[in-house]
Amino acid sequence: MTSHDTSHPRPHADLARRPYADVLIIGGGINGLATFRDLALQGIDVALVERDDFVSGASAASSHMIHGGIRYLENGEFRLVHEAVTERNGLLKIAPHYVRPLQTTIPIYSTLSGILSAPLRFLRHGGGKPRERGAALIKIGLVIYDSFSRGGGIFGQGTVPRHTFHGRRRSLEQLPQLDPTVRYTATYWDASLHDPERLAIDVLRDGVAAGGERARAANYTAAVGAEDGKVLLRGEDGEEFAFTASVIVNASGPWTDLTNAALGDPTRYMGGTKGSHIVLDHEELLAATGGRELFFEHSDGRIVLIYPLKGRVLVGTTDLEHDMGDPIVCTDAEVDYFFDLIGHVFPGIRVDRSQIVHRFAGVRPLPGHGDLAPGFVSRDYRIEMQRLGGDAGPGVLSLVGGKWTTFRASAAHLADRVMDLLAVPRRSSTKGMPIGGGAGYPQNERARRQWLEPHARVLGIDRAARLLDRYGTVAADVIAALGDDDRPLETLPTYSTGELRHLARSEHVAHLDDVLQRRTSIAFVGHATEAVAAEVAAVIAPVLGWNDAQTEAEVARALAAVRCAEPAAEPDASDRVESTTR
Repeated sequence: MTSHDTSHPRPHADLARRPYADVLIIGGGINGLATFRDLALQGIDVALVERDDFVSGASAASSHMIHGGIRYLENGEFRLVHEAVTERNGLLKIAPHYVRPLQTTIPIYSTLSGILSAPLRFLRHGGGKPRERGAALIKIGLVIYDSFSRGGGIFGQGTVPRHTFHGRRRSLEQLPQLDPTVRYTATYWDASLHDPERLAIDVLRDGVAAGGERARAANYTAAVGAEDGKVLLRGEDGEEFAFTASVIVNASGPWTDLTNAALGDPTRYMGGTKGSHIVLDHEELLAATGGRELFFEHSDGRIVLIYPLKGRVLVGTTDLEHDMGDPIVCTDAEVDYFFDLIGHVFPGIRVDRSQIVHRFAGVRPLPGHGDLAPGFVSRDYRIEMQRLGGDAGPGVLSLVGGKWTTFRASAAHLADRVMDLLAVPRRSSTKGMPIGGGAGYPQNERARRQWLEPHARVLGIDRAARLLDRYGTVAADVIAALGDDDRPLETLPTYSTGELRHLARSEHVAHLDDVLQRRTSIAFVGHATEAVAAEVAAVIAPVLGWNDAQTEAEVARALAAVRCAEPAAEPDASDRVESTTR
């Protein structure tokens, strides 16, 4: 095989060849990518750099939900809840291949608890001992939430049903494994995000397609400094070059302050908290959920979830203060916390570490919050403005905050600020504009059959349906690229050689872990074994120009990356989850 350098372009090659653009975005998470797409659609010359792979930081550690944020009502964040519900409803329409309605149930153990303490918690910003939220308080919250969500409410027509309340008997009929001491359940609808990383790749693809040569994005390319009003970029191979832009967007999430420090203008905007999750292969627990998310308050007041997804069960999340200089891992103490919360609602179900197939952790890009309890830190976002290298330098816009649900809206606000600085008018809106494989996605069974029929004649109905579910209507491009030598993987027959080669060729893949963790769900569901990694590496090696030694190194690197959220040693006492409250 030929060397990587000669047969596969370096990610930053296009930027080094033409080291200037109107706008440089630093950070390839969902907010940076969505801003890139929006600006490209306006015809603006835009470049984006990400120091690792796209959507590999905070955006890769989400709870896989697109939600209005019912619990933010308790914090008084009505503007954010309104925007989040609006964006949720919009994403159900423009990205239906990955964003789908999610039935969510809250187990409730009291009637009036919290009705008086909730306003006091709000006024004290989380101070005092947490009190359980009872049925009356949750009912009030859900009525307000419905008014944001649906037709007949104060914000117009929505897309999800109203909430329902049930007593103990009906609740246990629907969820027999639920704790028999439950007094009520409340069920409402939000949305699931089945494949966050793939949706982000769709956003990136849309931006590149819209902008052509004026929309360039490079992963594994870091912003390492500034000089004479230019940003110094460094590729993974060590090559450094200066890049000129009229406007710089810092969308590096929890690393925002570190990025600004590298640019020579230190800030103290951020105060992110770490959230961890585990993924379980547990048939009994999966069945016990009844296909719905369990969203509830644990004994410490933290809102947590148990969520069936891809034949597995996702359990999360924690909310711990984190120093960005420390490793981001899901500790054994957090795993114990997750097992405890499962027992809180399903006391008859036993869980152990052998059933964990994946764990992941990330840091939320929250604003600095001093002594404010983590659960009361605003999940809203704002945009800060500086100048690079003095008053005459290019403008630097830093996004502080931001979440998956509101990525389109926050990107639109960022893009508007950029265009104000460039004195360029907006020529189109991303509101209502389909994303990637959501364009033309079949919305009913008849439309689905019509889409599948021509592809099923070639691939068979099961495989055509699997690819449609995996990629949305972009599956047509995957199918067209399969080739005559396409065959199922021996170690993982639900994927094929032609499919993986297409991903490696067309989706900015530089390393094996990009494929296992972010272009597919192989790692998430626990299938990233050494045998699978080795076979996938062998399949994509010719596309990426890896020789035998490089292929072997990529397997080792990928397996380490898949396990990077596992602790190297037992956590010390300072990392105990029990010490953290909302």
